[in-house]
Amino acid sequence: MSLPPHNSSSAVSSAEVSRQEFSSTERDLLLRLAHDSISSALQRRELSLDPPTPHLAEHRGAFTSLYLRGELRGCVGYALPASSVYRAVAETARAAAFDDNRFSPVTEDQAPHLEIELSILSPPQPILAEAVEVGRHGLLISQHGRRGLLLPQVAVEHQWDRITFLEQGCRKAGLPPDAWRKGASIQAFSAEIFGDKSWPSSNVSSE
Repeated sequence: MSLPPHNSSSAVSSAEVSRQEFSSTERDLLLRLAHDSISSALQRRELSLDPPTPHLAEHRGAFTSLYLRGELRGCVGYALPASSVYRAVAETARAAAFDDNRFSPVTEDQAPHLEIELSILSPPQPILAEAVEVGRHGLLISQHGRRGLLLPQVAVEHQWDRITFLEQGCRKAGLPPDAWRKGASIQAFSAEIFGDKSWPSSNVSSE
């Protein structure tokens, strides 16, 4: 995100934004799926998107971030739970590799060297502004047909306090920064974040 950090004593460590719901086996499976989704597109082969377990069949939002030599290489996500987490990971990984217009499409030579970070979102729920917790919650703010989403790690990386987080969520939606005080819908969600390596995630949801 290009916005300057806001210093606050309420900032928490980035480890607090990830609460483990998915087992190590499930995490490994989803990361392999993300890689395979990219390679299968390059090789023009079919990939089954049938969830292997009931847990991975649950509908969730998801973001996939790609890194190459430590630099962001693509990021695409679904804010709302429109499909199974298994399908969402496969589709967002492929979209991050080939459809993020900030970057050229990933090549077959680059694909084996990609590092992947996944953010699996809980379903968004209405929340009072005073109940928003930096480091625990992501925000989905909407009003007048506009919508802005910020993942939990964005507030942590920028050291925002709760008010600044709400204001930046409004800005992301293209709304005045005080729209959260003036009737904008505020929803919160959590994000379980894991990946091949712990690359910085400040750009995951900001563009």
